[in-house]
Amino acid sequence: MARQSISLTKPNDEWLKTQVDKNEYSSKSELINDLIRQARKQQVEINWIRAKLEKAENSGFTNESKNEILAQSKSLLNE
Repeated sequence: MARQSISLTKPNDEWLKTQVDKNEYSSKSELINDLIRQARKQQVEINWIRAKLEKAENSGFTNESKNEILAQSKSLLNE
């Protein structure tokens, strides 16, 4: 396993310590690895959604751009 040295802001370091103290994780390293795994999974999901939107856009399903669809989706969430 690769070893890294990173610098953390005080609030982030305190949050990590709290998670370890609550026995959610056995170490900060375990928690950081879990956060990275979650971010990678989220990126896969984002890429899947983006591909579906592009496919729909290219199929003539809609004449709206990705940005227009995104703006409409955000406005619906804010209602």
